Amino acid sequence: MGCGCSKLYACCGGPEDNVPVPEPQTVENEEGNELDLPAFHEYTIEQLRTATSGFAVENIVSEHGEKAPNVVYKGKLDNQRRIAVKRFNRSAWPDSRQFLEEARSVGQLRNIRLANLLGCCCEGDERLLVAEYMPNDTLAKHLFHWETQPMKWAMRLRVALYLAQALEYCTSRGRALYHDLNAYRIVFDDEGNPRLSCFGMMKNSRDGKSYSTNLAFTPPEYLRTGRVTAESVMYSFGTLLLDLLSGKHIPPSHALDLIRDRNLQMLTDSCLEGQFTNDEGTELVRLASRCLQYEPRERPNPKSLVAALVPLQKDTEVPSHVLMGIPHGAAALPSLSPLGEACVRMDLTAIHEILESIGYKDDEGAATELSFQMWTNQMQDTLNSKKKGDVSFRHKDFRAAIDCFTQFIDVGTMVSPTVYARRSLSYLMSEMPQEALNDASQAQVISPIWHIASYLQAAALFSLGRDDEAQVALREGSVLETKRNATA
Repeated sequence: MGCGCSKLYACCGGPEDNVPVPEPQTVENEEGNELDLPAFHEYTIEQLRTATSGFAVENIVSEHGEKAPNVVYKGKLDNQRRIAVKRFNRSAWPDSRQFLEEARSVGQLRNIRLANLLGCCCEGDERLLVAEYMPNDTLAKHLFHWETQPMKWAMRLRVALYLAQALEYCTSRGRALYHDLNAYRIVFDDEGNPRLSCFGMMKNSRDGKSYSTNLAFTPPEYLRTGRVTAESVMYSFGTLLLDLLSGKHIPPSHALDLIRDRNLQMLTDSCLEGQFTNDEGTELVRLASRCLQYEPRERPNPKSLVAALVPLQKDTEVPSHVLMGIPHGAAALPSLSPLGEACVRMDLTAIHEILESIGYKDDEGAATELSFQMWTNQMQDTLNSKKKGDVSFRHKDFRAAIDCFTQFIDVGTMVSPTVYARRSLSYLMSEMPQEALNDASQAQVISPIWHIASYLQAAALFSLGRDDEAQVALREGSVLETKRNATA
């Protein structure tokens, strides 16, 4: 039988079929910052299908600024590392050798100012890039579509500096070209620090142009030649400085007219009133003007931009997440449901009571599928294994429950997220947290929007001492549960 959805994961190959994911290694960049990143890795399509729950629509993210036909998914590897997976249109990158060479080249870069490229996949017509996942939206969201607070002046200066440092690093490594640098290409990490997306460093492929179709923001030499140069990137940096100053996406020609007329008030975001001096604003305008020079040779390079932006920095001792108003650490945890609270307390008895009370009602279509198969003796034996597992689970004989649920799972014909959830808790009760984590992750593969799978991952991660990852799983579980309750 063919496989058409993530529910049939068992027939698509489980974790035992996956190529091992490289272990993280500590990489130290030039600034002495340690990055806990794995070496560049070529993933299989099955690994990425599993990580994204079958490229589920629920895992599509827009914060990386990619548009159709290219789609970016959030995902999670077997080792719980969160990733962003960019899946190209099938007509993109027809030359597999060129794609691999480009990806490997970009994948050699490792810097704290980048959303680094972790790997790629090149199988058949599939072309995918795998990068660090940045959970706190894009610069475009925080500048143009903010909901709680506008970005502060000190943070805007930090964004400009960090972006310049990213470009300086890339230039020093022979990767000075960046395609369509804009506010969607700057993403924010867990700490609220801005990072430059690595996706824009890949050379142009067949399915798109190096710049957006809005000619008002395109470097003039690109309009003449159709080629991206290092100086073109500096022009785009100038448009980003205008974005930061104005809080709007102002065409450079209009902005330069305002600058020539010394009408800086019209160029400045009204939300910034009182946050900076005239000298500070004038200096940022001067830098933007230099970057937007018509003649490419008159524009600055990244190194000189960094030198100019360092003295402008303010509130350098304040963490980015504070300046951004992004909840962090314990404060980032939502108001939790009883199940979420039980996971935080590691109250396994309470978790058991909740799972027992829920039963199998969250197994979409599972009951129909199971009853449909009952006519064969093999299926009858399989169902008996599940029933015996349920009885053992109810009576808290967790070792027996593990054995019975394993018999059910190993047959591989029927798939039940609840069975994986129950075996996960049984593993936790038996002090086998890694096995519990594997089962909770498998439950999420089968049912990507099932909040209980995320909560059980959190409990297993807490048990393994991986508290930061556990808090992320808790947040994911809470968000999924809230959405579920809203539509119930």
